[in-house]
Amino acid sequence: MTHFIRHLSFGEDYPGIVNPLDGTNVAAEHVSMMYQYFVKIVPTIYVKADGAVVKTNQFSVTRHEKRANGLVGDQGLPGVFVLYELSPMMVKFTERQRSFTHFLTGVCAIVGGVFTVAGLVDSLIYHSARAIQKKIELGKAS
Repeated sequence: MTHFIRHLSFGEDYPGIVNPLDGTNVAAEHVSMMYQYFVKIVPTIYVKADGAVVKTNQFSVTRHEKRANGLVGDQGLPGVFVLYELSPMMVKFTERQRSFTHFLTGVCAIVGGVFTVAGLVDSLIYHSARAIQKKIELGKAS
């Protein structure tokens, strides 16, 4: 039971969405195979920076495959089965532009962190060199 899933989505696409089954190409290992795709669908609202609202869905997938002998029972029937479940919760993404002051604050935090780490490294090297110099002066260096 070889199959190819070109595209599967549940609504409009929005920036950054990942459809996990897009481009799935499965080659069957045996003649009678059973493929089960358990799909969990989550309703999603995407609010763009200009205020436009996109009501869509995103989903996650778990795939199981097993050899089927064609008999009803524990072995199952050969085929491709998609079982889906709707989530009772909703996700809301809001697109926002960050202000220049937010960017400037982030840059200052990075620069301050670099100076702090450089100061710690400098202090460590200085005090280590002084300790080694004192041992050399006392003649205790081995």
